[in-house]
Amino acid sequence: MFFLNDRLEFPPVALANEEGLLAVGGDLSPERLILAYQNGIFPWFNEDSLILWWSPDPRMVLFPENIRISKSMRKVLRTKQFEVTKNSCFERVLNACAGMKRVGQQGTWITEDMKKAYLKLHEKGFAISYEVWENGDLVGGLYGIGLKKVFCGESMFSTVTNASKVAFIYLAQELQQKKYTLIDCQLYTEHLASMGAEEIPRDRFIEMLES
Repeated sequence: MFFLNDRLEFPPVALANEEGLLAVGGDLSPERLILAYQNGIFPWFNEDSLILWWSPDPRMVLFPENIRISKSMRKVLRTKQFEVTKNSCFERVLNACAGMKRVGQQGTWITEDMKKAYLKLHEKGFAISYEVWENGDLVGGLYGIGLKKVFCGESMFSTVTNASKVAFIYLAQELQQKKYTLIDCQLYTEHLASMGAEEIPRDRFIEMLES
C-alpha cells in the first residue's frame, strides 16, 4: 500500500493490488486529479474514508464508434422526447449524481470535498457535463473529465427512463466525430456492457492514454 504525501506523484499503476487499489491519501487538488487521470488513476472513497486511488485491471472502456443503440433507443431518439445540452448546469448534474440511490451502495462516493474538487476542474475546463431535458426539466445527465483524446466518465443519473442512456449516446457520438480514442468507464457493469463497453487489459488502456 502506498501512502501519498504533499509531493505531486503517484506510484506506477502496475503496483496496484488485485482489486485495483493503488494508493491512499494525498489531496483533491486540480493538479493531482489531472495527473491521476492522465495516468489511468481515479479517486473513489466514502465520506468517512481516506482518499483512495484506483487503477483496476482490466479496465472498462467504450470505443466511441462501438456505441450500441438498440431499436427501442433509436425510436426514443427519433421522437425527440429529450433535449441534450452540454455544460449548461454542471453543478446541478453533479448534485443529481450524488443524490442518486444505487443498488448495493450506501450513501455516495461523491462527497462534499469531491464536489468542490470537480467544480474547480469544471472552472478550469476539464470537467464536462451533458444534460438531458424533458419539457424543460432536468431528467438525466452525466459528467466526466476530458483529456486530449480520452473522456474519463465519472457518474450519470436519470430520473426518467432512458435519460442517462441518451446522454451517454450523445457523448459517444460527439467524441466519435472529434476522433477521440475511447471513453473510460472504469469498472464493469451490465448496463455499460449492453451499450457496447468492454473490458481491456490495463496495459493497453495506459498505452492508449499515452498515445
